[in-house]
Amino acid sequence: MRRWPLWGRRWTPAAACLVAACAGGHYRPVSDTPVRIGKPYTVRGVTYVPAEDMTYDMLGYASWYGSESGKRTANGERFRPGWATAAHTTLPLPSYVEVTALDTGRRIIVRVNDRGPFAGSSRIIDLSRGAAEQLGLRAVGKAAVRVRRVEPDEKDRERLRHGKAARPLPPVSDAVRANLLSQIAAAGMTVR
Repeated sequence: MRRWPLWGRRWTPAAACLVAACAGGHYRPVSDTPVRIGKPYTVRGVTYVPAEDMTYDMLGYASWYGSESGKRTANGERFRPGWATAAHTTLPLPSYVEVTALDTGRRIIVRVNDRGPFAGSSRIIDLSRGAAEQLGLRAVGKAAVRVRRVEPDEKDRERLRHGKAARPLPPVSDAVRANLLSQIAAAGMTVR
C-alpha cells in the first residue's frame, strides 16, 4: 500500500482516485436526458422564462466565451471550451440549434447546455470557443446570426456529446442570406 499525502493516511490507488474525483467537482454526465426547462430566473433585473419552443427561430448577435474551462454549465456538465456548445437564456437544457453567420452564410449545429448571454437584448446566444471557431467567428467579438432550434439525427447528437463537430452543413443560399440581412437591417442592427 502506498502512503498518500491526503490526511496522512494509507490509501490504495483505487481509493485515492475516488477521493481525487470527488475533489474535482461533481459534474453531470454529458447526456441528452433528462431535458430540463427550469423555472423563471432573474439576472440584472431581467426575468427569463425558460420554455419548450420547437419553433424558435431568431435573428440577433452571437458572442463567444472560452475562459470558463473546467467550470460547471447550467445543466451541471463540465464546460469544455473546445466543444461546439452554447449558452441560451430560455431554451431547454440540453437542446440543439443551428447557428448561421449572416456575413458568410456558414452554418453549424451546436448543443445548448448553459444559460446566457446576459448582456443586452440583441445578443441571443453565447458560443463556446470551439463553436465560434467552427463558424468562423472567433476573431470577432460578436456577429449577426440566425439561431434556429433543430432536432439533429442521433449520429450528430452523439458526435456533439463527445466533443466532435456535427456533420458539415452547406451554407445558406445567397437569396436566404440576403433576406436575413434585410431583416437585420430593418431591425436597426448591423452585421458586425
